[in-house]
Amino acid sequence: MQRVLIDACGWVACVDASLNIERDLEALLGPCVWVLLPSVEAELMRLDGERPKKKSLLLTLLRSKSVRVGTVSNGGHTDDELFSIALENNWATLTVDTELKRRLYEANLRVVEVRQNNHLNLVDSL
Repeated sequence: MQRVLIDACGWVACVDASLNIERDLEALLGPCVWVLLPSVEAELMRLDGERPKKKSLLLTLLRSKSVRVGTVSNGGHTDDELFSIALENNWATLTVDTELKRRLYEANLRVVEVRQNNHLNLVDSL
């Protein structure tokens, strides 16, 4: 079963686009397991606290559907952590971060992005 790393900006883009994230990811990749890093969860909690209540980031849904990968952060950037784990495990990554997408693509790793604010797309070219 494919595992998908969830990046904060990718999750926010999905929520803001009102996507059915579970259905759309499975349509794109088949059955998959969402993977949430502590650094990404912390970033999402911070972002959620800055948003109006009506624009919740659905963190309860994310937590209930995700497995957590307990990584020891070396104080580096979350994108470096995501890239390293994706590379080590050959996992897909949900992100809209241009630089992270480029790094993942160049390493021949699968990237899922929100396209035109209304659907998920598997990146096959930059």
